[in-house]
Order: sequence, then structure tokens, then C-alpha cells
Amino acid sequence: MSEQIMQDITVINEKELKLVGIRVVCPGDQYVLEIPRASKLLDERKNEIKHVINPTKQIGAFVAGDDCPEEEDGYWVCFEVKEYEEIPQGMVVLTVPPQKYAVLRHKGPNHKIREAYGQLHNWIEENGFTRERDKWHLELFHSWEDVMNIDVELLETIE
Repeated sequence: MSEQIMQDITVINEKELKLVGIRVVCPGDQYVLEIPRASKLLDERKNEIKHVINPTKQIGAFVAGDDCPEEEDGYWVCFEVKEYEEIPQGMVVLTVPPQKYAVLRHKGPNHKIREAYGQLHNWIEENGFTRERDKWHLELFHSWEDVMNIDVELLETIE
């Protein structure tokens, strides 16, 4: 198993995203366990979601700020959809507005994502950007089945 944090950090402007999926709310130290469970459940139920754009790419969304409103608290495990229609029972919708992101790709164990975020946050500061902690941050999962070998793009909202 190879572990690497890609060094190429880029800045992108992302369009509005319409997401359908499962919201996870739990104690902070439990997310590393609960997010993979929600991801597996969502993958098993993806055929219930209408208008999925890419069924091989799950998207995680969260607000990083400490003053996060209760309705935005937690972590959303989702698929992007073209439009909302007949949302499956037990699932939620989330519309993420257009935003600017610093992007870093991480390949390796999910418990090493915090280290990758540390590198990304340092890069943002060193390059004169400001983190927008009270906005939606994204994680684009290209591979999520094996928690010891995930492939994810970390999108940190910046100004």
C-alpha cells in the first residue's frame, strides 16, 4: 500500500453543486469511523437517487468553522445530481454555492487526512489566501472502499 500526499496544490473556482446523500452527526472522534459507514451505505443505495452525475465519485461536504449553525453541523456524504427529484427516504439534499478552493489530493489511509489538511492550510497561508472556515468545504472521493487506501481531493474554501 502506498501512501502519498500529492504536492501539487491548485486553486479552482467551482460551480454550484447539488448534492444528495447521508448526513453524519456524531462526536468529533467518531467521524473517522462513521463517515466510511455512511459512504458504504450511500454506495449501496445510489441507484435510489435520481439524476446522479457520476456514480463513481462520492463528495463529502462540511463547514469547518467552530461557530457552525446546527443545521450545517456534521458531514454530508453525497453524490452530485443534475436536479433534485424524489429524494430517497433517510437522505438529505445540500446545495453548495459557487466557491473558490485550494485543492490537494491525498492517497493513503483516511486517518492521515488531517496531515494532508495541515499541508494544505500551510500552503494557503504561505500563498496569501485566507481560509473561509464558515463556508462549505468539499472532499471528492475517487476511491473510498478501502479506508487504508483512499484517493481523495481536499477542497478548502478560500478567499
